[in-house]
Amino acid sequence: MTTLANRPNTALLVIDVQNGVVEGAHERDTVVANVGSLVEKARREQVPVVWVQHSDEQLETGSDSWRIVPELAPDEAEPLVHKNYLDSFEDTTLESVLSGLAVGRLIVAGAQTDACIRSTLHGALARGYDATLVSDAHTTEDQTAWGAPTPDKVIAHTNLYWGYQTAPGRTAGTVETKNVDFGGAA
Repeated sequence: MTTLANRPNTALLVIDVQNGVVEGAHERDTVVANVGSLVEKARREQVPVVWVQHSDEQLETGSDSWRIVPELAPDEAEPLVHKNYLDSFEDTTLESVLSGLAVGRLIVAGAQTDACIRSTLHGALARGYDATLVSDAHTTEDQTAWGAPTPDKVIAHTNLYWGYQTAPGRTAGTVETKNVDFGGAA
């Protein structure tokens, strides 16, 4: 399990499910619905839900594209971490939020697969967290014009390699929304 001392808890980490991030994303509605069901399940089981919201030139703070999608509504009591880099830990309050909640295990969902999801998963594992990716609750937009594979292949490849990710004393892996268990390792 986690290499972080005194961190027995699990949190759902919802990354960048914002209007401007997912508006053209692959299977947007399905992914947003899966994230919504994860949020509902976490709340029912009293598992912390931590929201991450990105800002940059295209996602100006306060703009409509910066806002979390209307289908999802962070509860006022749920932490909201603001970020400017791909890795949700980089120059943010995420580590202190998770430490305060005694969280050592993350269930990760959101966008974009090949940017903030990937960077945050690796950042979490490198920092000592167990990190599970919800295989049908992350998405990305079409980046084929810049040489990337199609979004479905980016998602499938990320699920493939994260399913085999390992590190000493930590767990990683993937799980479908319907099989998420907030109480145990993936």
